[in-house]
Amino acid sequence: MADDLCVFIKDMLIIGPPVKKSLVFRISLVAFVMVCGVFMCSIGLKQISNFTKAGFIDAKVVEQHCEVPVVEKWERSYVHFPKPSTFSRDECACNPVRYFVISSTQRSGSGWFETLLNSHINVSSNGEIFSVKPRRSNMTTIVDTLDNIYNLDWFTSASKNECTAAVGLKWMLNQGLMQNHEAIAEYFNAKGVSVIFLFRRNLLRRRISILANAYDQSAKPLNGKHKSHVHSPDEAKILASYKPKINTTLLIPELKQADNMVKQALEYFNSTRHIVLYYEDIIKNHTVLNDVQDFLRIPRMELKSRQVKIHKGPLHEQVENWGDIQKVLNGTPYEHFLHEDYKVS
Repeated sequence: MADDLCVFIKDMLIIGPPVKKSLVFRISLVAFVMVCGVFMCSIGLKQISNFTKAGFIDAKVVEQHCEVPVVEKWERSYVHFPKPSTFSRDECACNPVRYFVISSTQRSGSGWFETLLNSHINVSSNGEIFSVKPRRSNMTTIVDTLDNIYNLDWFTSASKNECTAAVGLKWMLNQGLMQNHEAIAEYFNAKGVSVIFLFRRNLLRRRISILANAYDQSAKPLNGKHKSHVHSPDEAKILASYKPKINTTLLIPELKQADNMVKQALEYFNSTRHIVLYYEDIIKNHTVLNDVQDFLRIPRMELKSRQVKIHKGPLHEQVENWGDIQKVLNGTPYEHFLHEDYKVS
């Protein structure tokens, strides 16, 4: 019995060591796998981190490294790369954009001129934005509006969006422009905005157009609708049939006021980059439009408008009391308005 016990104990002693070795081996194997796993994960995370960093670096390069075209040093401030918040410019992000404003007076051909500009594939002129009074109530609202326009975040039917090369608006002198001229001129110079002045040489013809347009606003001869501009010869003929009677007592003071406003505007904004155009010059010679395109640094194109001119005949046929007008203007600084005229066929 003792011998059997000894044999059993010896067997236990013999069997015991392999179990212990197996357990140690398994623990070692698990530990090895865990270490390898941790090592492989750390390498993977490091690669992901490097990829992410590289991605951010590439994004910064795209945003910050748009090359300014070769221009003179003074002109660099007029070259812009807007980053609209409402859409992405995509492949056009690095296409330079010029900022402009058409500054004019009512019935000076600015509506027709703006349609010509907007016929260019790369121009967005957004209309008479400040005809809405709240937008010009103070400089804060004016600046906010201008910033939205020049950042390409102002949407109208004229917006070309991504590949716009020149963006602007039409701004009448009596729509807050003259009242806030110092701050606005400072804004134009700081933001690199170019000014296109458009006026009429013959202020008498402009006065006749103002009176005729005022009549149309009240009478509405075109099917009960007021139209400042028309797109058919028939509509133009109907509107041109009205001949206003000018108050000759007020004529000279009104001409003087209009003349002074133009001179004052040119003085107020003399520090800006600008070009001065006259409606009559564009009517007589369409190559003037090439000068405008060169001024905006955009490719030259043939510019077209669907608008039809309303008052095309000689000036004496446009008013009811031409004889009275002649008597009042003869011998005055405005006499030349009676003779300096044009005819559009």
